[in-house]
Amino acid sequence: MTQNIITCEQVSKRYGRKTALDQLSLSIPEGSITGILGPNGCGKSTLFRSLVGLVQPDAGRIEVLGQQPGWRTNAGVAYLPDRAHWYPNDTVKHALDWGQTFLPGFDYERAEQMAEYMDVDTDMRVSGMSRGQEARVMLIMCIARTAPLIILDEPFAGIDVMSRESIVSGLIDLLEESHQTVLISTHDIQEVEALFDYTVMMNAGQAIWAGDSEQLRAEYGSLHQVFKTMYTKGRIKS
Repeated sequence: MTQNIITCEQVSKRYGRKTALDQLSLSIPEGSITGILGPNGCGKSTLFRSLVGLVQPDAGRIEVLGQQPGWRTNAGVAYLPDRAHWYPNDTVKHALDWGQTFLPGFDYERAEQMAEYMDVDTDMRVSGMSRGQEARVMLIMCIARTAPLIILDEPFAGIDVMSRESIVSGLIDLLEESHQTVLISTHDIQEVEALFDYTVMMNAGQAIWAGDSEQLRAEYGSLHQVFKTMYTKGRIKS
């Protein structure tokens, strides 16, 4: 029987008058590579911040790795936020050295291999990075960890389409071997949907569909087509 690595029950979060999460109920199976899909503003980032304890819900219950999110769970969670903060004089190697010192489960050799695969020069300074190069470094820092749960918030933003396809191909091989659970939020689905074996569709702070990706593909075609149907032609029946 498949265990759930994440469980959310009736989770709500408001920022003033804006509702970010609206009685969200959701379970993520352990060992899955799950796509959290939805338009900008649907609650994906707030959900992820709640899963790592950076945001406290106003109501509801969240369980990650069998516990309430916080310092006890974060050693087992590798989290990539939608933007990182760097010191301008840091190099990529400085970032890897920092990861080895401070990030639980950071595999330096794995990080170096990924940097070579993604064509990232480890002597490059942060101040000279393009947005796409920065996105690659952020992805390396997160994926290099052997944490049981990896949470990636828009990890391919800024990476060109051709590079994205190559990176996704490499990630499929790497993650299938590692048996880690991975959550990936994105609204750019077409190039990355091959990663997902479980899919969650979000809108207005709620999970409006969750299930096996192959079930969606069998019934509606590609996940990209599902997304278009869901958000432009009306809700898909679960």
